[in-house]
Amino acid sequence: MADAATENPLAPPSEAQLERQRQRAYFLWQEDSCPDGRADEYWERARELLAMGDHPGAGLLSAAAGEPAVDEAALQDNLGEFPDRLSDQGEHRATPMTRDAERAWAEQA
Repeated sequence: MADAATENPLAPPSEAQLERQRQRAYFLWQEDSCPDGRADEYWERARELLAMGDHPGAGLLSAAAGEPAVDEAALQDNLGEFPDRLSDQGEHRATPMTRDAERAWAEQA
């Protein structure tokens, strides 16, 4: 079998890889007390774990010469609403009231 680091991670799996995946899925299933109806979940988890182990550098980006490895975060403008004299700051009662109740509420405020 060729070195795992030189294999194409997108190529169809070989019989040996399928057997490793089958064994890993079985062990994951046993660790979770053998639940029914979740075979696809364990098969996928096993595939992902084996792929991470076989190709540890696959998700890493290499920085080009002279470029920073991580982009600096840009500050964003605050697009939130700022209170002004027309915003609801509790001075307006949202529920309808009778005139007598509205007068009494206005006298309290």
